[in-house]
Amino acid sequence: MLDHPAWDTHQGRPVRATRTASGPWLVSALPYEATPLADATHPPIVDRYDPAIIVERPLPSGLRTALEALGPVTRLRTADLWESLATAIIRQVIRSGQARAMHRTFRSAIGQQAGPAWLIPAPEQVIGLGREVFAKLGMSFKCRPLQAAADAYLRHRGHWAELPPDVLVKEIQTIPRIGPWTAGAAVADYSGDFAFYPHADLAVRTWASRADPLTDWPDEREFAALWSTLAGPHLSTLTVLTLAWGDHHAHQSALADQGSAPD
Repeated sequence: MLDHPAWDTHQGRPVRATRTASGPWLVSALPYEATPLADATHPPIVDRYDPAIIVERPLPSGLRTALEALGPVTRLRTADLWESLATAIIRQVIRSGQARAMHRTFRSAIGQQAGPAWLIPAPEQVIGLGREVFAKLGMSFKCRPLQAAADAYLRHRGHWAELPPDVLVKEIQTIPRIGPWTAGAAVADYSGDFAFYPHADLAVRTWASRADPLTDWPDEREFAALWSTLAGPHLSTLTVLTLAWGDHHAHQSALADQGSAPD
């Protein structure tokens, strides 16, 4: 699953630079390979989500068929809470394609290079950036929330590292301009538990309807209640598999577009 906007492409292969508690890593996919940079010793965690877990749930037949055809999904968990926070803030309000482009611009302009990829700029760097730098990057409206999050992270990271996800998702909402959507997306990315992801989000609703267009899916408020009922105790798995179906669908469409593009 390559939904995270930190994934780039190098020589036709997905690559991503990320930090764990012991230092930075360069990760490649298809096949998966994690290479430590400097003296990093604790590799990133890869989570696995299996459609077999939700086979007994009362899912609409079209959605069930689509997710079963997808098969088990692996996803690289973001071990650095700051990266998860910054990524969720960049994703606020804008479309996924814009967020991916902005994320890459931010990393490549300010972040540390790690082979063919770049790390998200460290919180100390973000605090020290002038507004003119954000403006030059086309990120003026991200300046205040990113700097507020960087300041809060540096002050509370020790405490936050000890919190369970259900408490952490509330704690980080004390940061100015961090609401339930941003907090839920960040904690899901950081913990690997997508029960915290805002499951009535447009992305989930869009991919559910495209995977199963024959079902009359409700609007946002009713969708959240329906989705929880359909998932039961497997809200994380159902949500992440639906997002994975969308991620796979988007990548396949992009490859098809590239193949049909004129020389």
